[in-house]
This record gives sequence, C-alpha cells and structure tokens, in this order.
Amino acid sequence: MTTMRVASYNLKDLTLDRHAAARVIRAIDPDVLCLQEVPRRLFGSWQVSSFAAECGLYWSGRHRGSGGTTILTSLRVDVRESRHHRLRVAALQRTRGYAVARVAPAGHEPLVVASVHLSLDAAERERHAGVILEGVSGGGPVLLAGDLNEGETGRAWQLFAAPLRLVSPTAPTYPAKAPRTLLDVVFASRDVTVLPHRAVPLDEADLVAASDHRPTWVDLELDPYPSQVPDPA
Repeated sequence: MTTMRVASYNLKDLTLDRHAAARVIRAIDPDVLCLQEVPRRLFGSWQVSSFAAECGLYWSGRHRGSGGTTILTSLRVDVRESRHHRLRVAALQRTRGYAVARVAPAGHEPLVVASVHLSLDAAERERHAGVILEGVSGGGPVLLAGDLNEGETGRAWQLFAAPLRLVSPTAPTYPAKAPRTLLDVVFASRDVTVLPHRAVPLDEADLVAASDHRPTWVDLELDPYPSQVPDPA
C-alpha cells in the first residue's frame, strides 16, 4: 500500500518563530504541505525557499498573485504541475488567491491538491469558493486544504462540502494557544481514499510559538496506475 500525507498550515507570514514552525512541519513529515500566509512581497520568494529547505521540503516557486498561498513537497512525490491563481477582491482589501499542484508518488495517479485561504468577508468567501471549485475540477481526484475563516455553517464551507467531503480532524485549530474554533480543514473528493487519522506528537511550545493557527493533516491511500497488459498477438 502506498500512502501520502497532506498537511495544511497557516504560517502568519512567518512573523513569529519560523524555526518552531519548521520543527512542527518536520515532525508531521508531510509529502505535500499546503501553506497559507507565506511572505509574498520584497524578498518573499527567498524567505519561502529558505523555509522550505529548513523543513526538508522543496518549492516550485512563482507564488506571486497567490494571496500568500503555496505548496511545498517532499522528494517522495512527483510534481506534475504547479500553478498559482489570483482571486478578485474589492479595492484596498488583502489580496487573495489559491495554489494548485498535481502530485503523486511515481507510478500512481496524480491528485489535484489546492491550498486556499479565504477572505474575512462572508460574501467574498462564498464567491471565491465557487471560483476555486471550478478551477480544480476536471483534472482527477481533488484534495482542498486551507484556512476557510469560517465554520461548517458558512456558505463557502457548504459549497466545498457539496462535491467534496471533510476528511481532516474536527478538533479546533485557532487560536494556537487555546484552540476553540475549527478554521483549518481538508476536503477531498469521493474518489480519494482517506486512512484513519494518525496523531503526531508535537511540541506544545513550538505550536504556540510558530503561528496563531495549528496545522492539520490527512493520510491518503493511493492507487497505482492499472497494469499495462499487452494485447494478445
């Protein structure tokens, strides 16, 4: 059986303890890491690439216009495609976007993974959710991870939950010091096999020092490509 771990983490623009954040990520040991609130202005690319190296992961780069979302990967998976998309926002509002990668271990069907960070405005969240769903559809199995900035009663959450299903733990993720709200989640399409959640021992001091959010993750079971059987002569 081949498994792949996908994690999601809001890093608060690496303005807190980036070394603590890297220790948390190394302990989780993801194959694919969906990030939100990564540096995106002057020297942002250098900060993200150096942070990826500290985590023992790799970055495809080019996250300009992604609203601070991006995806890191380990050498255990192949990146078939990587792209970042800008979402339209009202004037003077924080830029928003989402990152998409098609990834899989060698010999396995690619999975479309999206990292999202929705707006603080409910109407904008709902509108962006529709755009994101359209952007990730049609390319195979889908996994969508990130900070939704709303709970299960929100319209964006409900839009995602219609074609997808919540597969990550339901324990609160925000704020990191004393979590009481579930904001950080992973949704997957019905054709993705999700394994029972495996807890990872994480240092509490690092979790509080690293970010105002806690990470979440899921383990997937992946199907190999069908065997290529030659036609009879």
